[in-house]
Amino acid sequence: MNYKIVRLNTAAKSEIKSSVLIVYTGGTLGMAYDDSGALVPFNFGQILEKIPNLGNLNIAVTVISFPEPIDSSNVNMQHWVDMAYIIYENYDTYDGFVVLHGTDTMAYSASMLSFMLKGLTKPVVFTGAQLPISAMRSDARENLMTSLEIAISKANGRPIVPEVCIFFNHLLLRGNRAKKMQSVHFDAFESENYPPLAEAGIVIDYNYAAIKPYKEGVQLKYLNKLDKNVMILKLFPGITSEMMDSCFNTKGLRGVVMETYGSGNSPTEPWFIKCIQRAVEKGIIILNVSQCNGGRVIQGRYETSKELKRLGVLSGGDITSEAAICKMMFLLANEADENEIRKKLVSPLAGEMSLTST
Repeated sequence: MNYKIVRLNTAAKSEIKSSVLIVYTGGTLGMAYDDSGALVPFNFGQILEKIPNLGNLNIAVTVISFPEPIDSSNVNMQHWVDMAYIIYENYDTYDGFVVLHGTDTMAYSASMLSFMLKGLTKPVVFTGAQLPISAMRSDARENLMTSLEIAISKANGRPIVPEVCIFFNHLLLRGNRAKKMQSVHFDAFESENYPPLAEAGIVIDYNYAAIKPYKEGVQLKYLNKLDKNVMILKLFPGITSEMMDSCFNTKGLRGVVMETYGSGNSPTEPWFIKCIQRAVEKGIIILNVSQCNGGRVIQGRYETSKELKRLGVLSGGDITSEAAICKMMFLLANEADENEIRKKLVSPLAGEMSLTST
């Protein structure tokens, strides 16, 4: 791809302490109003004019922009491959990475990169904004400034946050645990099943117990194979066997993330059980996740989920739908053995779920 590259020396002093690579994919943060009032991509060469406080960080910043900024609603697998590749290719050159991304699919992208960048020991901070950087009340400046600070923060010479995360509105969340919950408020993201990694106030208060431990001497691996033959099926009162069979009969389908009620419950009518059984017999892997924002799937707790467990439906535990579908795309492409795929779907790969799932 023909990436656009801008290099900035934001240091107010002569000594540059750290370096950060910003990957601009698109999204509201990187937009500005032109003279006619229309939103156009922001010129990152002028970023110091918009955020003069950047000079206080004493860092060297490189911005690599996608050739054409993408609305995050248009994000696809190739974009994930490109994001991960940029980080992998520049991994040894920078202390940390900030990915500017639209909010709508940010949790999906952060989840996927947490799987694709195996052995990551540097911060990859996704952030964005609800208002453009040129807007008077924009949240872009605070989100970007704090994300850059997190990307370069170290303790005892080691990165404090050596994982993929999302920073938004004062909270730093594990990327594969986050969900977008608001479309009009600044607090757009939440992580109901995992505590924040940090909270930014007067100082950045890190929750060290929640952050992935730093591992010495680990080599980063770039795993870029993904399988598109997956889907999410959300149950609802009134769903029919014809609807479910239509989904399960999709040509080439290999995996389904099934959003059930509460702690993994589903209808118990014979037609429903037969639909699931037919899908399982065809070799389709079904992962059971909850429609609730918080809590976890516990198959067999109630009568309404015992049959799913008996048929071989897997429990997603406390994983989010966003992380679940990305994990399924990733494992189906990178593991040849079905038993290994099933085993890894119910076990944490990158902190996306708790250790045990029933």
